[in-house]
Amino acid sequence: MASSPASDLPPARDPDGPYRVCLVCLGNICRSPMAETVLRDAITAAGLDGAVAVDSAGTGDWHIGEQMDASAREALSRRGYDGSAHRARQIESSWLPQYDLILAMDRNNLHNLRRMAAGTDTGRIRLFGPEGGLTEPDGGQIPDPWGGGAEQFDYVLGLLRRATPVIARRLARLLESDDAPA
Repeated sequence: MASSPASDLPPARDPDGPYRVCLVCLGNICRSPMAETVLRDAITAAGLDGAVAVDSAGTGDWHIGEQMDASAREALSRRGYDGSAHRARQIESSWLPQYDLILAMDRNNLHNLRRMAAGTDTGRIRLFGPEGGLTEPDGGQIPDPWGGGAEQFDYVLGLLRRATPVIARRLARLLESDDAPA
């Protein structure tokens, strides 16, 4: 399975399984679980259920097992999403080979993930980017709303809602090109 120039995404590791995406922030209680929830919705809307698996994790360990931040859940709920099932977890270096694409919410998490990868598969680890650009380190970031008010969480959710359909379309192009006869 080769990467399509149109999608600019890394190829799936397992051509017979779903394309696996992990969204990563610091504590896995705000940005990355919000992004996970919204990207899953965009994946469904793009008709990619079963073809793409999405989850999230944090680089820090202090929220493991906790629910999504209440303000994040409320922001999602106001837009019709349900984040109640989420429980925070910390990404481990042994998980990295399981993912086709790992999207960091900011440069610090991008740096930590690439350091964790120890030089292998760093092309699969990218910055999420507020425009769905899946950018390199010089691109935009998703700001951390933790500790802020509803307006900060709504702002971040707005960024995620604009970016995730772009990501879903890129995934659809990648998967479509991979299914095309050679």
